[in-house]
Amino acid sequence: MVLSLSTLSGGSLSAQGLFDPVVIVNDDVVTEYEVGQRQLFLSLLNAPGGTRDAVIETLVDEKLRAQEIERAGLELTPEGLETGIAEFAQRTGLPPEEFIAQLEQNGVERESFVSFVSVGLAWRELIGARFGRRLQISDEEIDRALGSSAGAGGIRVLLSEIIIPAPPERRAQVEEIAQLIGTAQSQAEFSNYARQYSATATRDAGGQLPWQALTDLPPVLRPLLLSLAPGDVTEPLPLPDAVALFQLRDIQETSAPSQQFASVDYAAYYIPGGRSAAALSAAARLRSEVDDCDDLYGTAKGQPPEVLVREAVPPANLPQDIALELSKLDPGEVSTALTRSGGQSLMFLMLCGRTAAVNEDVAREEAAAALRTQTINTYAESYLAQLRADARIVTP
Repeated sequence: MVLSLSTLSGGSLSAQGLFDPVVIVNDDVVTEYEVGQRQLFLSLLNAPGGTRDAVIETLVDEKLRAQEIERAGLELTPEGLETGIAEFAQRTGLPPEEFIAQLEQNGVERESFVSFVSVGLAWRELIGARFGRRLQISDEEIDRALGSSAGAGGIRVLLSEIIIPAPPERRAQVEEIAQLIGTAQSQAEFSNYARQYSATATRDAGGQLPWQALTDLPPVLRPLLLSLAPGDVTEPLPLPDAVALFQLRDIQETSAPSQQFASVDYAAYYIPGGRSAAALSAAARLRSEVDDCDDLYGTAKGQPPEVLVREAVPPANLPQDIALELSKLDPGEVSTALTRSGGQSLMFLMLCGRTAAVNEDVAREEAAAALRTQTINTYAESYLAQLRADARIVTP
């Protein structure tokens, strides 16, 4: 999810109509204000499900969840809510307060966002408490899950990439360009677009990447690629301050076992100026001065702590754009394709290392956790469907 700070046009509701009821859910009301806030929120995140009808259905579900949470007497701790907000903000690459501030600057009230997060967190706790004891995962189920995931490890893909910088003032223009690129009919046409628009190191090569194992790529990208035929192009993928497209050039099954990683260690050093000539020149000088991530501590000495971020996290927890860039790097290699702060800071991204997941017990634990999540989601959907069936839902 990516926060777009472009100003949204369109008529606004009159003050007297803000709290008109749209639908009544038992004793609670979904108002025009709530619908407008959620539509604006989803638009800023470039997230799906932002149509009026879809938003109303989502808000009805949230009212039902909130009512059931209240009946159960469940309350979030301030610490739990703060953690949940931080986890959500992390997906956009922003600190929580900066993320909330940017939402408020674009018309989404803090209370609307906090309510959205708190209902989701409390519902998750309620479902866990209600159904957690039923989640007995057998060894046979784990074996089947490990077998099916291992099958995908024998796939490698040959991609071409285009990542277009999209600061707030150019976001709409870049999205139009991305839609045009998505109609590319050949590898040559896609490569020409890459040379013209892409900000990655592969630009001069027409965006062409070498063979990569499917499991090295971010989880969100894998099913998209598996749905493509050679020559097809993905839908534009929104990233922080950028839009990405990928063309599948070829796909192969291999007999080589895939390498699984428990964590990825990386460093991000931020250079003022975005993709200006001065910032890119500073990044090039820095690249000639550092050999590994530890060297960046000396570069950042005496500067604010947020200038340098170093983390070792599971691959699934990486922000999508960072995961994409790191998948192309070996330890000690650098990418300068990404920006932050609305395009005002250039990210000097270095891969420090990867930790292999070689412990079979850990793999089985991860598979069991994934099965539990899948099972509990099924329980949650059934539970919500029953609440809907029993509810009094009225459109005035």
